[in-house]
Amino acid sequence: MSAALLTGTPLAGRVAVVSGASSGMGAVTAERLAELGATVVVLARRKDKLDGVVKAIEAAGGTALALAVDVTDRAAVQSAADQVAARFGKADLVFNNAGVQLISGIEELKVDEWQRQIDLNISGLMNVIAAFLPHLTESTAQGRPADLINTSSIAATRILEKFSIYSGTKAYISHLTRLLRVELGPKMVRVATIEPGMVETELPDHVTDPDASKLMADLIHDIDCLQSADIAETVAFMAAVPRHVNLTEITIMPTAQAI
Repeated sequence: MSAALLTGTPLAGRVAVVSGASSGMGAVTAERLAELGATVVVLARRKDKLDGVVKAIEAAGGTALALAVDVTDRAAVQSAADQVAARFGKADLVFNNAGVQLISGIEELKVDEWQRQIDLNISGLMNVIAAFLPHLTESTAQGRPADLINTSSIAATRILEKFSIYSGTKAYISHLTRLLRVELGPKMVRVATIEPGMVETELPDHVTDPDASKLMADLIHDIDCLQSADIAETVAFMAAVPRHVNLTEITIMPTAQAI
């Protein structure tokens, strides 16, 4: 676990929404944002896992709410946004983190896996933006900070065999974030992306291709990989800097990872 860098409650008064929050980077980031003073709403499909995250936050003295939501369901995400507004007021920090990694050779024609990645990594991300962007712009109109932080990957720019669809979805996220800044930066909405390298989470567990599985297993075995807490600390820092500062693209790599 990384050493905590931020102290105190620099996020006090803020309302944070974290998607993909049932485990890994999302869960740990939700807990860290709450530790720094934010009220946190966690979104994911697995309600039992979300309840565990909320329990941990509340045990530490924080405030949190679990909403079981499939982010590929646009109406459900909008309903979640409405519930957040009714319960806590408008969200001013969105960590748009839900995603899936399914690796296969293109000629295997695993079209169901292609579609699942497109649905979650792209459509799900866009559904969260559509539902919560009005929250963010209203927050800035009231003179408050507002952050939209999207989770991409180093796969967005690396050329890796069998990563075509996953990398394509992450390239979409990275470039979308740059384009959104053109429109939202002048409105004082900070838009950013994080592009992690190898993080020791459950995400690689979904990979069934033996070559890709071996690549990831070897990395985990051979190097000191990133931990979810490293990502959480980075997201927290991005949200805690002064309002006029936008850390737009953060690539986070294990020091020893060369690919």
